[in-house]
Amino acid sequence: MRNETRGTLELTLAMVLSGTLGIFVVESGASPFDVVFFRCLFGAAALGAYSLARGYFTGHGFTPKKLGLAVLGGVFIVFNWVFLFEAYEATSISFATVVYHTQPFFLVVFGAVLFRERITAAKFGWLGVAFVGLVLVSGIRPGDTASLKGLGLALAAAVLYALSTIVTKRITGVRPHLIALVQVLVGLPLLLPFADFGAASRLGAGWGWLAGLGLIHTGLMYVLMYAAYQKLPTAKIAVLAFTYPAVAMFADWAVYGHHIGLVQALGVPLIVLASLKVTLAARTPAAAPAPRTAAHAPAAASPAATRSA
Repeated sequence: MRNETRGTLELTLAMVLSGTLGIFVVESGASPFDVVFFRCLFGAAALGAYSLARGYFTGHGFTPKKLGLAVLGGVFIVFNWVFLFEAYEATSISFATVVYHTQPFFLVVFGAVLFRERITAAKFGWLGVAFVGLVLVSGIRPGDTASLKGLGLALAAAVLYALSTIVTKRITGVRPHLIALVQVLVGLPLLLPFADFGAASRLGAGWGWLAGLGLIHTGLMYVLMYAAYQKLPTAKIAVLAFTYPAVAMFADWAVYGHHIGLVQALGVPLIVLASLKVTLAARTPAAAPAPRTAAHAPAAASPAATRSA
């Protein structure tokens, strides 16, 4: 099998798995803080075992500065998950996922504010298109506090994702699996004060869903993504990444009967198209390599550096 074909299959499978994440979160029956805590716990076990088996701890490449950046990125990514899962509860998986995919635009804004990167006329135009799409997707009516809360939570998750990506992009010479491992390990002490072990002990079958989030969506999924990134051109990676929201919306409809309305549906392609255009523009050869494409070497590519949750 050709390398690119194999990479396409690996990334498609990873994005399909990512699209089912919301189902695992809801079916676990746990609070968002408990879900993220145990996702970090099981995910750390999976990524740690994989990294150990592959010998990644030898010559890991971490320095105090790089480790500090990984920890900071972990703080952002862990609370990004909390806000996203809270958004699932407040609205629906479909709504939260579409709003969450405004992430690239926050990267553009932060790049301009923090690093004085110039926003081209084209990017500014696509930001406008995405904003129109966001207004349509939100479909918020006066008094619709649930949708307003869900919108805010999903946007907060997207902002934290962008901040984590900015931090993680500055980590080079370290395998992405190890950066991801540090980030999920950070989540354990960070969320310990918020975890409700009494409620968790009564989850019953919910433990299977929590284990799946860690082993499948934080272990297997990231291994597949990082393997695929080494084999695929950036344009194909950007396009395949949109398998995630498509699967998430289908799963939400198939399992829970949730679907967005006609007006909201008009906003989805606007956000998707604008996000794709901005993502591809950021990955031209003249631009600095994004975490996703830096996987040819053991460089920065973590959960925060991907389009998945």
